[in-house]
Amino acid sequence: MLDRDGYRPNVAIVIVNSKNFVFWGKRIREHAWQFPQGGIHPGETPELAMFRELKEEVGLLPGHVKVLGRTREWMRYEVPAHWIKREWRGSYRGQKQIWYLLRLVGRDSDVTLRATNHPEFDAWRWHDYWVPLDAVIDFKRDVYRRALTELERFLHHRPQTRRERLYGWAHAVVPSPYTNPPGDV
Repeated sequence: MLDRDGYRPNVAIVIVNSKNFVFWGKRIREHAWQFPQGGIHPGETPELAMFRELKEEVGLLPGHVKVLGRTREWMRYEVPAHWIKREWRGSYRGQKQIWYLLRLVGRDSDVTLRATNHPEFDAWRWHDYWVPLDAVIDFKRDVYRRALTELERFLHHRPQTRRERLYGWAHAVVPSPYTNPPGDV
């Protein structure tokens, strides 16, 4: 299902643990790491698609996670022509995504990469929140940068103590590839 501009609706899922490390999955039979993601079926809301993809790709159920937030708008990226299947050329441009940030409230052992007959990942690990953008396939780097930057605000609790209200609380240091993307001056 493509929108009128040639973008396939999709969800992307960033799962964080209690230390704000992110789930980083290795694509099956490849040396490519990414976040879980997948298409939205006709009649499915982005949130329902997110929970379906979470179960299919990572084996987690709604009770294993807490939704912390999502991106405000669709984030688009274009797929290079040589990556597009022949039958889709001319109509397909790329994907538009709603990104979700989830907190794992279950255990690491709840992650099951073989939850379906068609697994997406063959390995996973916890990684710093600010994943190295050079590890992301080049045509997705900007959307990763924008999504992680927008979602980062949901990682931090509201200030509870007088000291936190007066002086703030510690935020992660944002690496320069996120604050100064290539091409910005």
